Amino acid sequence: MSAKPKKKKKQIAADRVQPQMKIVTSDVCAVCKTPCARGLAYLARMSVPGAVGEGVPCILTLPGRK
Repeated sequence: MSAKPKKKKKQIAADRVQPQMKIVTSDVCAVCKTPCARGLAYLARMSVPGAVGEGVPCILTLPGRK
């Protein structure tokens, strides 16, 4: 019997970076030209007095998106 050749594992490039969305605050969502559902929901939550938020990922800031 002949042995099957072993497959080499694919090497992951160390310099490859996964694109990430930027975190934006409610003031950026308020003046956005193309409001999204996530941004509008965040803006509504932050309009309540005393609300504390850390921002929301913005799909429009994803690198490579045109």
